[in-house]
Amino acid sequence: MEFIKELLGINTKISVFAFYGPSGTGKSFRAKLVAQKYGIKVIIDDGLLIQDDEILAGRSAKLEKNYMGAVRVALFDDKEHRDSVARAIVYNKIKKIMILGTSEKMVNKIAMRLQLPLPEKYVRIEDIATPEQMEEARRSRQIEGKHVIPVRAYEVKDRTYSKIFVKSIRVSLARRKFIMGILEKLLGVKKSAPSQNTKLFEKSVVSPSFSRTARKDISHAVLARMTSNLINGYNSRVRVKKLSVRNSKAGYIFALVVDLPMDCHLTQMSQELKNYVIQMIEKESGMFIEEIYIVIDKLLPPVRQPELTA
Repeated sequence: MEFIKELLGINTKISVFAFYGPSGTGKSFRAKLVAQKYGIKVIIDDGLLIQDDEILAGRSAKLEKNYMGAVRVALFDDKEHRDSVARAIVYNKIKKIMILGTSEKMVNKIAMRLQLPLPEKYVRIEDIATPEQMEEARRSRQIEGKHVIPVRAYEVKDRTYSKIFVKSIRVSLARRKFIMGILEKLLGVKKSAPSQNTKLFEKSVVSPSFSRTARKDISHAVLARMTSNLINGYNSRVRVKKLSVRNSKAGYIFALVVDLPMDCHLTQMSQELKNYVIQMIEKESGMFIEEIYIVIDKLLPPVRQPELTA
């Protein structure tokens, strides 16, 4: 295997780690936490090669005007782009690197395109962030269009990224004992200034063009038809009798009146149906669904199977 990798030009002397999870769940914000845990100083995120909060090479997907263009940049589709990053990895003699992606498949594809070995360890966003934290990050992405680039503000301001720059944030990773943090909260003790045992990371918050236009001007009729098709694909035995859509400040609110099969678990199917529709519409259209209300009107009898004749 090592011989084959050498023939393909894949660098086998680098330790590669993967950090992956759904888009907008806070990977870029928490990347330094994972990197510090495994002693990694270099990460690849959205088309950029970043070392110690500074950009070494590449270009950011956040500069693209549309979503598909951003995906192509993040996947290093352009040969000149990926070659420049691959050369920077060799030139800087990088021995350990972490790749961010939305899935294992995406991370593996990036590694292969940059002539890197496949990751030796995969870390999921669910391993380090709570569902509440991921939901908060997702809402910030969907509603406010805010994205994080894990580099210092001057790296963004001094480049073409200044057009999308919003603000910078500093994250303190203190090495104090956990109990001290609890006591500070309970006793109301004012936190002291960061000491030599505290490491500060700076991140930049940006608002890409494709994120600002993500909420498309789409008619309620189209949304209703899309929802009906999704439900039919999910379970053809579910009948949609009435579907209404209305705008909210955050996104859209759906109200469904349906007939469900009598032989299903009503509460479970309703919840699964709701989650499926929200996930698929947000994934396919980039729109945020604030809530889906489902009202069960009737229970449908089980479908009779035709009897076999001898």
